Amino acid sequence: MPEGDVWIEQHLKIRTKQGVVKFIRLNPAQQAYSRECDEKGSKRNIVLKARQVGITSYIAARFFVQTITRPGTLTMLVAHDREAAEEIFRIVHRYWDNLPEDLEKGPLKTSHSSARELVFPRLDSEFTVASADENAGRGRTIQNLHCTEVSRWGREGEEALASLRAAVVPGGEIVLESTANGAWGQFYEEWQRAEETGYTRHFFPWWYEESYVAETGPSLLLLTEEETALAKEHGLTARQIAWRRQQWASLRGLAAQEFAEDAVECFRASGECVFELTAVEAALEGAGDPVGTRENGRLLIWLPARAGHRYVIGVDPAGGGVKGDYSCAEVIDRESGMQCAELNGHYPPREFAEKVMELGKEYNSALLAVERNNHGLTVLTHLETWGAKNVYEQDGKAGWLTSAHSRPTMIAHLEEALVAAPRSFRSLRFLNECRTFVRDRDGRPGGAPGTHDDCVIAMAIAWGVRKEAG
Repeated sequence: MPEGDVWIEQHLKIRTKQGVVKFIRLNPAQQAYSRECDEKGSKRNIVLKARQVGITSYIAARFFVQTITRPGTLTMLVAHDREAAEEIFRIVHRYWDNLPEDLEKGPLKTSHSSARELVFPRLDSEFTVASADENAGRGRTIQNLHCTEVSRWGREGEEALASLRAAVVPGGEIVLESTANGAWGQFYEEWQRAEETGYTRHFFPWWYEESYVAETGPSLLLLTEEETALAKEHGLTARQIAWRRQQWASLRGLAAQEFAEDAVECFRASGECVFELTAVEAALEGAGDPVGTRENGRLLIWLPARAGHRYVIGVDPAGGGVKGDYSCAEVIDRESGMQCAELNGHYPPREFAEKVMELGKEYNSALLAVERNNHGLTVLTHLETWGAKNVYEQDGKAGWLTSAHSRPTMIAHLEEALVAAPRSFRSLRFLNECRTFVRDRDGRPGGAPGTHDDCVIAMAIAWGVRKEAG
């Protein structure tokens, strides 16, 4: 056992699930993580895990030991919200509270201890926790960064993580760990890109936790084909399979997310993707770099306008705020359905109307199908004031109405197009939105929490008009 783990077991205490405070004894997941880190020597680690397998408390213990044994160390632990941060810090504080008195009142005497901070002045070291929404780490110099439940950091998670990583010194250690929370968001992207970004992946399914067994083993358990294969592959007992049945019956669709057993399927468990992922992946394989880029990357062009071709532009306006939804316009060829261009950015309604009108002129007076819900009415008013003659009309009214009746149909048309001709779509932005466009628990399709669906809606409008107007 590594020296650091020996020290952890000899000196640090934790409150067990039964409420008893006792010395840490590393469980299988903790031992495996330690072993993998030592074997690979990685300073950049990303951990995908099932619930309550002990990874968060173990990484906190590793970093706590480093904080009190390496002078000049700042360890920062960042959770998804303040409540979680304070709960984890109670675990860390318990490590310190239960150290031998000669250490606690000697070299490890603190000058400051709050609900989320331990400062050791004699070592010039500090262990701090924060939440992802607090500008954590800005202006600091971090040696150890532990980011927990990254999948639940929300829309601002990408900016927060970038700021935190920039504060870590060269040679410092970073750990990103989380349960899955759908095939979208910052943690999902970090997991998918781990190899190219230099992070070592660690995956810990539920059976690493020894307490995940049924209290009384069944005398006879008839296994399904799926259970038989799972038990055989991973050496699971009847009591483990019985426990699994209880969780899957209770949590249903969320069980595969909360108690992961496959590093792919656990991401897909929390929301049913509207579009066939195989079609989206096929489209991603054919997606190419645009031949033209304007507006600082907000306007991408794959197929310039061609004489004699007719085009339709699906337009999904937003309010223009820098932190809200994006305004998006998708240009497709009315005959072939090929995606030609995409405009996507935070534009005020008037400026967006100008951009859409210019884009329509460039594409042979393309039919402008502007969603007339909400901010779309303002865009349509500007187009009317400027005398635009190529605005799509529906039932005698300018614009496209997205309603409870029309929304499922237009999404279905887009879904059919993706399956039938995935190579018609070129935008990575649009296709990544397709991956995170899911049905919620009420069956309503939309962007998963923390994601955008502006490109999807604009493209669905374009395809809906193409189907309707020809």
